[in-house]
Amino acid sequence: MMKIDIIGDVHGCLDELKQLFTKLGYEWKNGLPFHPDGRTPVFVGDITDRGPASVECIRFVCQLVLEEKTALYVPGNHCNKLYRFFLGNPVEETHGLETTADEYRSLSRREQKKVRKQFMTLVEESPLYHVLEEADAVIAHAGIRREDIGKNNKKVKTFVLYGDITGEKLPDGRPVRRDWAQHYDGDLWVVYGHTPVREPRFVHKTVNIDTGCVFGGELTAFRLPEEELVSVPSSMPLVEEKFRY
Repeated sequence: MMKIDIIGDVHGCLDELKQLFTKLGYEWKNGLPFHPDGRTPVFVGDITDRGPASVECIRFVCQLVLEEKTALYVPGNHCNKLYRFFLGNPVEETHGLETTADEYRSLSRREQKKVRKQFMTLVEESPLYHVLEEADAVIAHAGIRREDIGKNNKKVKTFVLYGDITGEKLPDGRPVRRDWAQHYDGDLWVVYGHTPVREPRFVHKTVNIDTGCVFGGELTAFRLPEEELVSVPSSMPLVEEKFRY
């Protein structure tokens, strides 16, 4: 049985991420966390934007996933946008991307090149979502329908990155999203983030673990096979209106 620690949306909150690893029982070697029981951390995407240390989060996650190969990652919508920014595509520097872009531009040319290459490789070499049969779980940034597990087309990609969006907008500009988890009837856990919730939200065999660290909530991990939650408090100010439930 694979033992995993799935970590919610980090959004540049590196201090909280390190605290969470320590609380999960990881030991530190050369600045990187390793679990004595061989547990695997899995990042649910959105490791950058809005928080204070997005570039450091890129370096840290890339070391674990690409170099040490001790962790797994799936991209979120913010990761997808940052990837397009690094490609040189015209993307709006809003909704948090501006903080990552500012950090990036303050680096030397050499460091910029390195960070850009690391992050683009991370996204290119990671799947859209992870199906970890031996852990009884699917990790997908905004979730996935049971009938889409195993598929990888444009429609599935939009759902996994953005959730079940209707195309409509709420008065504050946020997209209207359907509550897809209510209809999930699969046997595997679907562990996701994307929409900040005050408490991890369990519906059928799904759990949203984005407890809004960057908005003053918590950074949360869901452990399997234990089905256990571990959280650390955020150091950021609370932005109440960002939480959906």
